[in-house]
Amino acid sequence: MTTTVSVPGKLILLGEHAAVYGRPALVAAVGLRLRVTMTIGPGSATAPGRLRFHFPEASAGEGGVAGVSWSGLLDHARHAREAWEAYDRAPGPGTFAALAEPVRLLGPVHLLQVALGEAARELGEDGDPDALPNLDLTVTSDIPEGSGFGSSAAAAVAVVAAYLAHRGADADPRRLHRVSLEVERRLHGSPSGVDNATVLHGGVLEARRLPSGEVSFQGVPVASSLLGSLRVLGTGRPAEGTGAVVAAVRALRDREPARVEAVFDRLAELAGRLREELGRPGERPEEVLEIIRGAEAGLEALGVVPEPVRGLVRRIEAEGGAAKVSGAGALTGPGAGNLLVYHPEPERIAEWGFLAGCERYAVELGVPGARVERGREAGEAGSPEPVRPGAPA
Repeated sequence: MTTTVSVPGKLILLGEHAAVYGRPALVAAVGLRLRVTMTIGPGSATAPGRLRFHFPEASAGEGGVAGVSWSGLLDHARHAREAWEAYDRAPGPGTFAALAEPVRLLGPVHLLQVALGEAARELGEDGDPDALPNLDLTVTSDIPEGSGFGSSAAAAVAVVAAYLAHRGADADPRRLHRVSLEVERRLHGSPSGVDNATVLHGGVLEARRLPSGEVSFQGVPVASSLLGSLRVLGTGRPAEGTGAVVAAVRALRDREPARVEAVFDRLAELAGRLREELGRPGERPEEVLEIIRGAEAGLEALGVVPEPVRGLVRRIEAEGGAAKVSGAGALTGPGAGNLLVYHPEPERIAEWGFLAGCERYAVELGVPGARVERGREAGEAGSPEPVRPGAPA
């Protein structure tokens, strides 16, 4: 059996960081996709199960292949779970550093091991590694890593969905979201869960983290042409990972709770206004400019937009446009990931020479979510199908 799951990336339109603290975020699935193909691998059915990870466009291990036993993988996932539990009990730089160390050492192999370990645990299969099958996983991706496009969320959803489908288990969307969020926690500490929800369901979502830690989300009807007017530029990979930036905002909130909560409230108000704009036919440029400029000001107040990127935003504003960081941002360095740029005449954005150093992404916003592209006998192509029926609740 061969199972392929395709998952889009995501782009936060508005609500970064505030989403971690119960405010709404508006997020769009983007037309960059990651695919995980899972196939029964070679080996004796009675021998201990092993896994091979293939990265055609990377260099993880010799020839882009990394191997591990199920026993080693489950131990690795358990240690990652214990490190996260220590962080969750006492969030701080020290506990987060222990959580992040395997990410630094192993790169994508760490995420894949954690994702498979959590999926096996979900099915109660983590008690007997010798009974688990030999598997080959091939990972290909159009999604740039570490740039705010949700590459880790896409990989977590894809691996968990592929494994559950491969084992004939129910791939209910709530189950996929819950398990893939556990994977994201092992990497980022306290993610909001917004990324997972968006890449799973696709389109544009309004997501909100509940006091229970679960995320409630609903699809946002889009009548406006605004999504087609927005441009996405890359300012460079952030110097810090998402988890480190989230932890820094948490520390700032602990020091200055009233000021930071006021910033979060302002971002929530702007998210509501942007949702209203997306539901209106046509565009109201002055309103859109005010919303995006206000959101950027909020992110700068949180300290997640380094000086070089702030300077770039000021130049865009001087040209009559607006821009905001999309994603966690950065604390230091020249880059802060993606920049969402708007101008009432969007064609003018391509003419600004001062943006020559930025990568330009020609991406469609609001694309379909996760789907099974093939889930039959190896060699038989199936029609793409969503991994779940229905729409987000």
